[in-house]
Amino acid sequence: MLSVLLVDDESSLLEIFKLVSEQSNEMTVQTVLSAQEALNVLEGKTFDAIIVDYDMPDINGIGFLKILRSKGNATPVIIFTAVGHEQAAIDALNNGANFFLKKGESPRMQFRELVAIVKQAVEQNYIGRSMGTTQRIISDIINFSSDPSFAIDSEGKVMAWNNSMEQLTGVPASIIMGKGELAYAEPFFGIRKKMLVDLLFEPDDEIKRLEYMLISRIPKGMVIAVTRGQKKSGSGWTIWAKAKPIYDGRGEFIAAISTVRDVTATFGDVTIRAVPVDEPVEPQGDKTPVILPPMEGSLKKKLGRALTHYKEGVRLYVREMKFTAAIAAFDQALSIDEKLPYAWNDRGICYRETGDYTSALKSHLRAVDLVPDNPEFLFNLGETLELIGVLNMDNKYLDSAIQTLRMVVNILPNNMEAWNHLGICHKEMGKDEESRFYFDRAMEIKHSMKDTPLLRRRDEYL
Repeated sequence: MLSVLLVDDESSLLEIFKLVSEQSNEMTVQTVLSAQEALNVLEGKTFDAIIVDYDMPDINGIGFLKILRSKGNATPVIIFTAVGHEQAAIDALNNGANFFLKKGESPRMQFRELVAIVKQAVEQNYIGRSMGTTQRIISDIINFSSDPSFAIDSEGKVMAWNNSMEQLTGVPASIIMGKGELAYAEPFFGIRKKMLVDLLFEPDDEIKRLEYMLISRIPKGMVIAVTRGQKKSGSGWTIWAKAKPIYDGRGEFIAAISTVRDVTATFGDVTIRAVPVDEPVEPQGDKTPVILPPMEGSLKKKLGRALTHYKEGVRLYVREMKFTAAIAAFDQALSIDEKLPYAWNDRGICYRETGDYTSALKSHLRAVDLVPDNPEFLFNLGETLELIGVLNMDNKYLDSAIQTLRMVVNILPNNMEAWNHLGICHKEMGKDEESRFYFDRAMEIKHSMKDTPLLRRRDEYL
């Protein structure tokens, strides 16, 4: 009979599994309520397998697994969780878990599945983890995710393609599974070409050459970027992609997984291009703008010079799309009058175009700080917060964007753009019911032809 240690902070679940195991002739279960208690038990006793809950206080399932493996304990471990969480599954695999299993609604019914998994894990503990087991774990990672996701093996063949991906692309898993040679790119681009999942180990310059922008690298090898694609219908769309490598317990690369989302509504019909380098300039970032020598003359003349630099910046970024040079012009204006809110606002837009969202956010916050009730400044701040939230899948920024955009509609109740962006933010947060309300309001304004557009200061100089 198999011996199992079950670690979970839900006492009711432990009691049920203990009761069911006593009625079974296949598995005996010893239960503990914490990872620390489990480690204490393991000091003087061995088990055929260990089942540990992912989400526990103090030391969670992954933390327990790391401690266990660091001690040289190779007992098969099944990570048990109530919520299918992509990152948890990846961490479980990378830290030597044998299986990752989502909790069912009925512990009694799931006991049979656990018995089968424990038997398989124990068997493979003697012969080594097979690729089939690894594929099962990776497939679970993908299928647990509510986002459109897929995985390819080290040879570039599709090994998982979830339901959300089927809905996004219109391509059933039964058709695409096992296919290689970049076949998985066709639903996104209309042709076979390298996707972000194929570029994990390439430098950023190569990724940019293949027409990706806003590239962001996150610890543990994850890469995020945005690009343009072509749907099966022939229409274009903007694609946000996240990709991450998967390694086995020996640190060998075995697969790559990718999440892909349609962010056309957020980014619009963007043109993928390299940011032009107009002329050598000092990095602006967080540095204090260059201070010009003191000028003689009246305050009016001084402010006139600041406005001249501001107008030049507007011309450079709107008409010539020279964002770096425009930022330098705005900094010249701000070195003369640091309280010129329109310069801060348009400076933020330029930084956003270059992909420097940190500097963009700081500039927009400064503009709003100077004129808190200006709907143009509030809208641009909200739009930047929204982009950061979408790129990083961070609801904190999306929530801040919502609060900011609500201030816009309070000032301009019939501004269609603001209502539409509120809908996008709620949709990105998974709040579909709320998003429909805001989208419907935007459409109502559009059809009634009562839209109150934002008045942008830069338009006065074009």
